[in-house]
Amino acid sequence: MKQARDRRTITQTAIATALELPQPFIAKVESGERRLDVVALIGLAQLLGMDWQNEQ
Repeated sequence: MKQARDRRTITQTAIATALELPQPFIAKVESGERRLDVVALIGLAQLLGMDWQNEQ
């Protein structure tokens, strides 16, 4: 997730705002401490320009 975010030059804060989640939560997701629910995962994929249905 961090690599995809860095490639798109999107900050954790921007992702958190778009997904209506706290920024520390996004940091924990990136470090593997927390997981996203399906709705947030789809939203994240869209923000990062990924095709969540066909990404390998």
